[in-house]
Amino acid sequence: MTMHLNAFLMGVGHHEASWRLPESDPYASWDVKHFQNLARIAERGKLDSVFFADSPVLQGDPGRRPAGKLEPTVLLTALAAVTEHIGLIATASTSYNEPYNLARRFASVDHVSGGRAGWNIVTTAGADAARNFGLDDVPLHSERYERAAEFVDVTTKLWDSWSDDAVLADKAAGVHADAAKVRAINHRGRFFRVDGPLNVPRSPQGYPLLVQAGSSEDGKQFAARYAEAVFTAQQTLAEAQAFYADLKKRTADLGRDPDGVKILPGIVPVIGDTEAEARELDAELDRLISPEYAKRQLAERFQLDPDDLDLDQPLPADLPAEDEIEGAKSRYTLIVDLARRENLTVRQLIGRLGGGRGHRTFAGTPVQVADALEEWFDNGAADGFNIMPAVLPSGLLAFVDKVVPILQERGRFRTEYDGTTLRDHYGLPRPINHLETSAR
Repeated sequence: MTMHLNAFLMGVGHHEASWRLPESDPYASWDVKHFQNLARIAERGKLDSVFFADSPVLQGDPGRRPAGKLEPTVLLTALAAVTEHIGLIATASTSYNEPYNLARRFASVDHVSGGRAGWNIVTTAGADAARNFGLDDVPLHSERYERAAEFVDVTTKLWDSWSDDAVLADKAAGVHADAAKVRAINHRGRFFRVDGPLNVPRSPQGYPLLVQAGSSEDGKQFAARYAEAVFTAQQTLAEAQAFYADLKKRTADLGRDPDGVKILPGIVPVIGDTEAEARELDAELDRLISPEYAKRQLAERFQLDPDDLDLDQPLPADLPAEDEIEGAKSRYTLIVDLARRENLTVRQLIGRLGGGRGHRTFAGTPVQVADALEEWFDNGAADGFNIMPAVLPSGLLAFVDKVVPILQERGRFRTEYDGTTLRDHYGLPRPINHLETSAR
């Protein structure tokens, strides 16, 4: 059995201090050629896909690190032009988009790429984002997921509004499409009123691959209902096994095939030819973190005043409970559990979070990285992995050139692409047209 590998690409790397290394280009986050190069590297390694996170707000302090980013669906079209096989996944929020525009955008990317698009479906927390869209505060967590569910329902209806064989292009008869196979959806719901049909024909994959990345109770239930791939974060094998078993069961309970949901925990590999070399690079990155800036970020996540955190003391005992947190509930709990379990000071916790914001970090040789992936894959914790290089492009190059060949030699990863679409790479079927089926 082979694993799935996605490259989660972020600027010049996931480590927050990666931009300060001599090798890093501090302007790369706005350079399309940088990302085209990364996509070609990932495709050379036969990875399933590349992925770009996004948020409708400026994240982080732009005075301390590169904080801006290109709009990812626009970026995907530029990557489609220089690649042939690799899947192209982008985040888009259901909180601050409308179904019609987003359905059109992803269908267009799927057409442009020849069937390689994927949508990472997220709700968006944070009052700063809300204020960019005329709201005073973020909607409640449960309401954001209710809106997300209706949003996806409307979007898939719009993708189904054209039959696969609607376009005839019959020049002799003067008939371009069978108008009866282009249908209004006439959706009327709590959050949306959408007539349709979409103004883009059904795309090569039918639907772009549907990805989800929330691990709260609401997030897991949403993933069980809709997701075909899940990006998640766990620190230990036991935690990953529990999440894997829980989500597969939820999927089966909803009448879906659990094998139709691919679970990919994130891992930040720091790779060296020797273990000492890997650990030195890891330590060098941590030395470049600005602790006061990182403390402010951590305090914001914990809904505390920065003065409540002492860099050289453990976290305060009286932190808010998860149900008091409106944004990123599961990540909040993961970070608190990590700090408590390992009795970390705030300074030590900042170092652990600097590379992957709560995702598992691992420094070692290529063989050690391959072993770490296999351990989780073979023990019911993952269908594959979200590879999050600490530094780009060097971290992706090291993974593709040194870890992937080991996995291939062990029969754990493909040596060639077997299909042409992102769904082919993930071993997932093309969705049926539900509007067409219901009309029969």
